[in-house]
Amino acid sequence: FSPAVAVARAQVQLEPLAETTEGTEITINCSHPNIQTNDRIFWYRHLPSRGPELYAFTFKESKALPDKAGQLWVSADRRWSALCLGRPRRGDAAVYYCALG
Repeated sequence: FSPAVAVARAQVQLEPLAETTEGTEITINCSHPNIQTNDRIFWYRHLPSRGPELYAFTFKESKALPDKAGQLWVSADRRWSALCLGRPRRGDAAVYYCALG
């Protein structure tokens, strides 16, 4: 396969910065207009003291994340997704990534 095609296919756009106060719900949006039929949507979290870790994933359905007091939303056409943290704590401060694969 061509690396240029892979780069274009995997392109996602994440808002650069989202801030909230402890305990106040926050939603992080991700746009992925070039999503392919078989792609899954992955969200990763990178805490300052650790490497990136898989936070949540889905194929096409929105779903609750009860163990994280959150929600993963996916649009009907799958061109965007959003990670909602319902009651974020100070320890949730991290870089969040979305990816397709």
